[in-house]
Amino acid sequence: MHNPGHRFQAQDRFADGAQYIAGRLTKGTSGRTHAVVDPATGDEVYTYELAGTADVDAAVAAAREAFPGWSGATPGERSDALHRFAAVLAERAEEFAQAESLQCGKPLKLTREFDVPGTIDNAAFFAGAARHLQGQSAGEYSGDHTSYVRREAIGVVGSIAPWNYPLQMAAWKILPAIAAGNTIVLKPAELTPLTSLLFAEAATQAGIPDGVVNIVTGLGKEAGEHLVGHPDVAMTSFTGSTAVGKRVAEIATSTVKRLHLELGGKAPFVVFDDADLDAAVHGAVAGSLINTGQDCTAATRAYVQRPLHDEFVRRTAALMESVRLGDPFAPGTDLGPLISHAQRDRVAGFVDRARGYARVVTGGVVPEGDLKRGAYYAPTLVADAAQDSEIVQAEIFGPVLVVLPFDTDDEGIALANDTPYGLAASAWSRDVYRANRATREIKAGCVWVNDHIPIISEMPHGGYKASGFGKDMSTYSFEEYTQVKHVMFDNTAVAEKDWHRTIFGDRP
Repeated sequence: MHNPGHRFQAQDRFADGAQYIAGRLTKGTSGRTHAVVDPATGDEVYTYELAGTADVDAAVAAAREAFPGWSGATPGERSDALHRFAAVLAERAEEFAQAESLQCGKPLKLTREFDVPGTIDNAAFFAGAARHLQGQSAGEYSGDHTSYVRREAIGVVGSIAPWNYPLQMAAWKILPAIAAGNTIVLKPAELTPLTSLLFAEAATQAGIPDGVVNIVTGLGKEAGEHLVGHPDVAMTSFTGSTAVGKRVAEIATSTVKRLHLELGGKAPFVVFDDADLDAAVHGAVAGSLINTGQDCTAATRAYVQRPLHDEFVRRTAALMESVRLGDPFAPGTDLGPLISHAQRDRVAGFVDRARGYARVVTGGVVPEGDLKRGAYYAPTLVADAAQDSEIVQAEIFGPVLVVLPFDTDDEGIALANDTPYGLAASAWSRDVYRANRATREIKAGCVWVNDHIPIISEMPHGGYKASGFGKDMSTYSFEEYTQVKHVMFDNTAVAEKDWHRTIFGDRP
């Protein structure tokens, strides 16, 4: 393996603890510790004290104390702070990239070219969007009154982020919340807290007041559930599995909180028989292997119209076999490990079970040699599976693509929709009418045409069906993080209103 000496030194960098409350790092008080493990080597790189319920209480109290001042700031003041925040993130980009690669096993070229620039762009977008939180213009809708709409911050937001994109998910939770005037307590995954802590530090460095952004790093059953159920938390945003999302929804519903859920996915990749096959093959390999397949929008089910099916399988397998697994910090690495050995074994289990009813065209193995120490798994292509089989229907969250044939356009779209999920999908065709039909009829929150994966700050991200509800990114996210208030002024200056006759109408 590559010499690890240059890697981000987490133990020294966060010696003061993995909680960030009221503008400073502190240690957790649960009495239990947890280790961040480099998934490329299996080595422990940071051991920290987990947050307990007292730490969650302290973070929520800090956020509650900061709320009046932050929500009372002008949109211009919040915008200026977020512009400074984006600038700090840009100055510290390499530090963020190194930390994200260390804790997740992502190749540096992915963190440098995708995770970190996307986060900086997101901060810059919300710096501008903070000045455009507008309600409806005034109007006299009843004839006797002037009405207008105020859009107000909700209060303290308690959010939970996953381990697959720790930095970007922290940004997606924190930025729209604070741009709208809320304060926030974020619980990152206990496996990957490093870049969330750096993100909160950068907010303080940019002059965002203490308590506006807080981080509690603890277990879901203790810190997470306490945060979601906290009486002073007005809203919860959660990204993660559908199973855990259901639990979050139960707790939030019991306390009548605003709720935003971005859950699992099983994205279809529909290739019609007039598609550019070379583009579809490259798109399928990149779209299924991005982040080692640990992406809710990753291409997982390729439906290929029968005239192209066999050639698509052959060429996709060949391209997958050219992908280079290796040390995330080495320049030539294309694909890193999965997040943990447990996740690798889970993915391998899906593929091993599929051997009983399908064909593993390529991959399906744990690499030998130095890579065996890490949580690596070879890029895997599976064919000849039935539509109702486990490997087609379940979210695997690994570098595995399943290819199935279809005959008619109707069948292809029906198969694409045959899933509980609806987060993302793509359609591949040179025919604008065919592609446009697919975008109308496929039930997913994002449908790409002749591409798969790209996202932009200006456009919303969120799902249909079991993939959740609500939007990340874009100005649509403000619908989640603001409360709409109707204000109505009487214009008549008359003491006895006409409608009062419903109460006083029979009096002389």
